Amino acid sequence: MRLEAITWERLTDALADRVAGLTAADGGPWLRVLLDGAPAADPGGPAEALGAALRLRGRPALVVAAAGFLRAASLRFEHGRRDAEAYYERWLDTGALWREVFGPLDPGGSGRVLPDLWDPDTDRATRSARVTLPPGGVLVLHGPLLLGHWFPADLSVHVSLSPAALARRTDPAEQWTLPAFARYDAEVRPTEAADILVRADNPIHPAWSASG
Repeated sequence: MRLEAITWERLTDALADRVAGLTAADGGPWLRVLLDGAPAADPGGPAEALGAALRLRGRPALVVAAAGFLRAASLRFEHGRRDAEAYYERWLDTGALWREVFGPLDPGGSGRVLPDLWDPDTDRATRSARVTLPPGGVLVLHGPLLLGHWFPADLSVHVSLSPAALARRTDPAEQWTLPAFARYDAEVRPTEAADILVRADNPIHPAWSASG
């Protein structure tokens, strides 16, 4: 796959222009964008920038972090606090995301999305109010290990790091998660599965698959 150098600002504008020209695959009034990447790749930064760029283009946008939909600690840490298999298979509450985020944006849905459900730091429900995304609005969901769950996406973006860059930029306390990302690369192949690939080994000078 051919990658072209780009700045984060130009990348944001290019993604926003592409999203603005999309029609929902399911024929509904809302678009859904996945911005996938390991925490070390910081997919939340580009997601927030994309949301802001879409609003400047007159498109309502709701940015949701997958980290707000983790399972309770009793389930995440059932096999220990540093179990890479559990991190890969059980940390993300995919059922809650389907029910509270994607379901309301199905054709004929209410558009009332729950922006988060669970605070992993306090291990308690967040009790956040639902947010109404009006017709024509765009959901931008960001986080790690998002592809391969069959989440409905009108555009998927994977922010990629080479194994060396991922190991170098992952916090020492989180190095135990690296086998989960190696498994993700082998089983899901996010660099191929995503509509657009962004390589961020150099955090200042990314490159992307412009024709993705």
